[in-house]
Amino acid sequence: QVQLVESGGGLVQPGGSLRLSCAASRSIVSFYGMGWYRQAPGKQRELVTTISSGGSTNYADSVKGRFTISRDNAKNTVYLQMNSLKPEDTAVYFCNAHSQVPLRDYWGKGTLVTVSS
Repeated sequence: QVQLVESGGGLVQPGGSLRLSCAASRSIVSFYGMGWYRQAPGKQRELVTTISSGGSTNYADSVKGRFTISRDNAKNTVYLQMNSLKPEDTAVYFCNAHSQVPLRDYWGKGTLVTVSS
């Protein structure tokens, strides 16, 4: 079991930046990967970015070049640096931890990001 707690969301103007944090209740090194997903009003949850235990990253096309995922294993924390934010980035952002053995996904409760002038 692991609890994931997101923080750092808020209201930001278009073109602005935010950094989200995901703090885990235990070590994250054993997870196959960690990631961020988002769900906009009236839409399905979608993948934003993932980072493997080895540090490999993957990004949705819509955020490439603007968002950066990173992890600090010593702090059991994953970060999402979001730059050049757009109104279409408005969503609840969820942290995910993916375990291969047992096969299971863990989710945080989410943090709201609103991009608006």
